[in-house]
Amino acid sequence: MKIIPAIDMIGGHCVRLSQGEYGSSKKYFDDPLDAARLFEDAGIKRLHLVDLDGAKASFPVNLPTLERIASNTSLELEFGGGIKSAEALKAVFDAGAGYAICGSIAVSSPEILDDWLAELGSRIILGVDCKGGKVAVRGWLETAPLSAEDVISRFPSVSQAIVTEIERDGMLSGVNAEYYAHLQAKFPSTDIIVSGGISCADDLRELSSLGLRGAIVGKAYYEGRISIEELASFAQK
Repeated sequence: MKIIPAIDMIGGHCVRLSQGEYGSSKKYFDDPLDAARLFEDAGIKRLHLVDLDGAKASFPVNLPTLERIASNTSLELEFGGGIKSAEALKAVFDAGAGYAICGSIAVSSPEILDDWLAELGSRIILGVDCKGGKVAVRGWLETAPLSAEDVISRFPSVSQAIVTEIERDGMLSGVNAEYYAHLQAKFPSTDIIVSGGISCADDLRELSSLGLRGAIVGKAYYEGRISIEELASFAQK
């Protein structure tokens, strides 16, 4: 199971939210590059970057930070937040991302995402954020009358889908392991990446035992619930 530490960005800083509420923002690093270097030094290979400003603005905002991390580390970078046009997608890749996470556009313009998947294949990651069982879009500010299963089913060629339970995100409340195991069983050709609620290393062990293929860890690390050594030990298995 891939373990992918998360850096969420507002105003160029490394922050975390609770349940996607921008007013709950808590800063952990002034410079996200400092956090990225700690992960790299621990032997972690991949980093999850979310441009929260971009998600709200509908175009990537924190591209200079992405570029600095790409230029100063050897980490594989997946980047999401505001990627809703070919121009934005190109800007993200030009700034150094290896993968682009596309969420809102999967709902608003699925035919565009079809084209991107046909052209770029595994470099496109589907982002599916759920609130009350419905998919949330526009930086989690709106919901659509679709479930995670509806959205993933629409894109059978997608190789990875990050599924976030917003109610659990940043709450350190534990992960809904059975839900993710159900999704993985239903979509065996897509790697379901768990996001939201991970509170400790036991959560990661449970997900691994159920056959999940990836998990994103954010607040549990920043709040000292999971050590960087534990993250690295999972990432290297």
